Amino acid sequence: MSPVPRPSPTKLWLRALEATARLDAEGRTFPDLIDGLAERQGDRPALLSAGECLSFAALAARSNRYSRWALSLGLPAGATVGLLMPNRPDYLAAWIGLSRVGLTAALLNTSLEGAALAHCIAVAAPAHVVAAEGACADALAAALPRLDHPPRVWTRASGNLDAALEALSDAPLAAAERPPVGLSDRALCIYTSGTTGLPKAANVSHRRIMTWSRWFAGLAGLTPEDRMYDCLPLFHSVGGVVAPGCVLSAGGSVVIAERFSASRFWDEAARWDCTLFQYIGELCRYLLAAAPAGAPPPPHRLRLCLGNGLRPDIWQAFQDRFAIPEILEFYAATEGSFSLVNVEGKVGSIGRVPPVLAHRFPAAIVRFDVEAGLPARGADGFCLRAGPDEVGEAIGRIGEDEAAGRFEGYTSRADSDAKVLRDVFAPGDRWFRTGDLMRRDAAGFFFFVDRVGDTFRWKGENVATSEVAEVLMGVPGVAEATVYGVAVPGQDGRAGMAALVVEAGFSLPALRRGLAERLPA
Repeated sequence: MSPVPRPSPTKLWLRALEATARLDAEGRTFPDLIDGLAERQGDRPALLSAGECLSFAALAARSNRYSRWALSLGLPAGATVGLLMPNRPDYLAAWIGLSRVGLTAALLNTSLEGAALAHCIAVAAPAHVVAAEGACADALAAALPRLDHPPRVWTRASGNLDAALEALSDAPLAAAERPPVGLSDRALCIYTSGTTGLPKAANVSHRRIMTWSRWFAGLAGLTPEDRMYDCLPLFHSVGGVVAPGCVLSAGGSVVIAERFSASRFWDEAARWDCTLFQYIGELCRYLLAAAPAGAPPPPHRLRLCLGNGLRPDIWQAFQDRFAIPEILEFYAATEGSFSLVNVEGKVGSIGRVPPVLAHRFPAAIVRFDVEAGLPARGADGFCLRAGPDEVGEAIGRIGEDEAAGRFEGYTSRADSDAKVLRDVFAPGDRWFRTGDLMRRDAAGFFFFVDRVGDTFRWKGENVATSEVAEVLMGVPGVAEATVYGVAVPGQDGRAGMAALVVEAGFSLPALRRGLAERLPA
C-alpha cells in the first residue's frame, strides 16, 4: 500500500475537537447514534465475524430486543446487569440494548474463574448476569456459591434468554417505552486492576463512550469506507468501546475476532479487507516474531494502526516490516481524567498534550517517593514537578466541567478516593493518579517507564501482586510469599515471579493446582 500524506498535527487535533464539540448540545448517547445509523444506512455492514454478521439495521434490532428484555426485569434506573460472553457481535448488541434504557452493563472478564470472578460480580452487584453457554456458563456456576447474593443467570445461545428475546419486538422503542437517559448517566462498568489489590469496577458514562468514539474517529479521519480488525477482548475499554465505537460512529464496520492469532492475522485482515487494526503492543511484538525472515510484507489494505503500548525497540521494525503507513499511539486509562495521543508519529512516545489544549487536558509528571509509594512533596506541602526527562508519576487534573477532566470513579467510594491526589499545586486542587511512571522530554512528548504500586503488566493485563500472594498463601505448605514482576528480554511488561518460604506438606503439583484453580492463565 503506497504511503499517504500525513495531515499536520494541528489538523488532526482540530478534527478531533470538531468531532466532539457538540456532544453535550446534541445530548445523543451511543444507542441513539446506532439508532440513527440504522435509519440512514440500514443494510450496510456494522459488525462482522466468522460466526455472525450484523448490518446497522440488524444491530439496532438485536439491541432493541435486549432493551425490551431489560425493561421486563423491572430494575431501577442505573441497576447493573453482568455480561460474561466471548467476543462476538451479540456482545455489543447486549450492552447497547441495556444502556439504551438506563441500565448498566458490567463487562466481566471471561478469563476469570472462582474467587476472582466472584469478586468482580460482587463489586458490581448485578441482579442478573447474561452468560454464553459453555465455558462462560461453567465458570459462572462455579463462582456463584462464593457470593452472598448470587444474581439470576440467563444463558445466551440456546438458553433461557433466547426464548425471552425472541418473544420481544425488535422494532425501535417508542418514546413512551424509553426511560430518560442522559450523557452523565452510567452506561458500563469496566474492570481495571489499577495499582493495587483486586480488580475494580470503573464507572463509564454515556458521555465517556461518546467522547472516546468521536475523538478517535476525528483523529483517525474515519469514514464509512473504513473497516477495523478488532481482536482485543470486548470486556476492556480499548477492544470493547474505543475500537468499535470510533468506527461505528463514522458509519464504518468492525470485524470482531474471537481472539488474536499471529498465524492467522494477516490472512484475516486481507480476507475482511480491513483498513484499520486496533493493537496493544504485545500483539505487534508477536506478529513481528512470527514473520518469516526475508519475506515481503503480507498483502493488506491497512492504512492505520491505532493502539497503545508499542515499545520503542520494535516500533520502527514493525512499521517497516509490514508496510504500515501510519501508527496512532495513545495513552489513556478507563477511569482516567486525561489522555495523550501521538499524532506526530514520534517513535516510542505515548503522545503529548499540544499547548493549545493544555487548559482542557492538564497533565503533569510529579516526583515520586519510592519508599513512601506516593508523590513527593516539598517544604510547602505541595507536589514537585519533575524536570525534563526526569521520571515521576503522571497525574491529570480533575475538572469540575462535566465534559472535561472528569473522574467518574469506581463502584467503591474508598477505591475512588484512593485515586485522587489533593492539594497538589494549589490548595483544594484535585488530580487523578495514573499509577504510571513516565518521563517527558523538552518537546513535551511523554514516554512510559513503568508501573507503581504492587501491580505489574504482563501480556496486556495488569497483575496485582497482593492478589497472587493471597492465592499462594492458601496453598498447603506455603508459609510466606512475596510476588513481584521481572523484566524478560524481548518481552513487554514484566513476568510474574514469587519467592516462597515453604514448610512440611509443600509440593509443586499442589502449587500448580492451587494457582490454576484460582488465577487466570
